[in-house]
Amino acid sequence: VQLQASGGGLVQPGGSLRLSCAVSGRAFSTYTMTWFRRAPGKEREFVAGISWSGTVNHVDSVKGRFTISRDDAKNTVYLQMNSLKPEDTAVYYCAGRTGRINVDDSKYDFWGQGTQVTVSS
Repeated sequence: VQLQASGGGLVQPGGSLRLSCAVSGRAFSTYTMTWFRRAPGKEREFVAGISWSGTVNHVDSVKGRFTISRDDAKNTVYLQMNSLKPEDTAVYYCAGRTGRINVDDSKYDFWGQGTQVTVSS
């Protein structure tokens, strides 16, 4: 299974970005998909996850601003990020696993290469 993340970039505070993660293989619809991020000098943290059935979970710091979604016909998971703040600056990673959403990154089997998001004026 290969994951290809895209959509990062430089955006001003208050702006929006949409990250995409395309997943190879035929079993995408059975995977739980998640976005993690690693800010400079910090550990990687859970951002949002979506199960195969559509159950979603977002970390409190992004609730109301970020939305995870998936399109099983396109084998793609998205992260719509609105009202971006400088503290959202990080490398964002998509990850997948079988089973439920888990905030522990060690539980994930498949990882994308990461896409940089920088929020700055």
